[in-house]
Amino acid sequence: MSAIAGHPATLYQPLDAEKVRCTACARYCTIPAGSHGFCFVRKNVGGRLVLLSYGRASAVQVDPVEKKPLSHFHPGTRVYSIGTVGCNWRCQYCQNAEISQEREVVGRPLPPKAAVQGARRYGCQGVTFTYNEPTIFAEYALDVIAEAHAAGLFANFVTNGYMTPEAVEALGPHLDAVSVDFKGSGEAGFLRKYIAAKGPEPIYDSMVGLKRRGVHVEVTDLIVPRVGESDAATRTLARFVHDELGPDTPFHLLKFHPDYHMMDVPETPVATLERLHAVAKSEGLDYVYLGNVWGHPLEHTYCPKCGSIAVERYGFTIRAWNLGPGNRCAVCGHLVPIVGALAASYLPTFATPVG
Repeated sequence: MSAIAGHPATLYQPLDAEKVRCTACARYCTIPAGSHGFCFVRKNVGGRLVLLSYGRASAVQVDPVEKKPLSHFHPGTRVYSIGTVGCNWRCQYCQNAEISQEREVVGRPLPPKAAVQGARRYGCQGVTFTYNEPTIFAEYALDVIAEAHAAGLFANFVTNGYMTPEAVEALGPHLDAVSVDFKGSGEAGFLRKYIAAKGPEPIYDSMVGLKRRGVHVEVTDLIVPRVGESDAATRTLARFVHDELGPDTPFHLLKFHPDYHMMDVPETPVATLERLHAVAKSEGLDYVYLGNVWGHPLEHTYCPKCGSIAVERYGFTIRAWNLGPGNRCAVCGHLVPIVGALAASYLPTFATPVG
């Protein structure tokens, strides 16, 4: 079956009367024959679910892994970022709405082998599925991941986490890392009004399930002024991350900028981010970052034991790497839980290594 016609999906259950139940995301769409799910890319063709966007990339770019954001996962590496069309959310401020809300399956052909060849051609150490929600094209992502691992590359998702246990079971053994992107701290009212999604429980369950399967998890929280900046919601999310994922889980508070249908909402004041940073820290999280505020001191990684700067950052650039062997603080020897050392290719140009 061609990429245009669709590729057989695996995350679904056949039902009576040629209906199918998609099990890729927490919407669990029941889809009659000839129709598609909420995401517009998973379609029932004669009682079988197919993925229309398989092998069709709407966006491809080489990025620093820090942009995902992943601050504790193979720092200084580059990733081959891949997105398709469609999404299982309807974020009113989506900065990628031209692809995530596209209802026609468009994009250039990018079969799994070609995706990994592209990653290697541009000197990437990993592949990232991003720009739209990768869970909705899980079957394509898994095939790319298999090729990536065979080539010695890592693979990660930038995801809203609105998965099912079935998706976590399918993806967990193969993903190396995820950045789970909360909106408005996952507050149920915010999700309903601005995203067209139900409460955050499926996201919580997915994070825990992926963590238990050995996937590196980092959490981001987009702080939307006026409607998604609650101290209480941030505290609830930070407490969950601390208790269920661990105090060393990186937690990123991101600055909002107006886009799509929310152009009338201002950027997040830095003071708001600083206030919520204090809230998250008060819940015992060791590594809390501010994102989209380049040059702010809360971009850095601080040693939780002695308070010294372990990794100095400016945006997506690492300026100084103050960690010794085994990623231990150069001042006090405390272990900073970062997966992998700073990429060797990064050292000569951008960072000052220790020792």
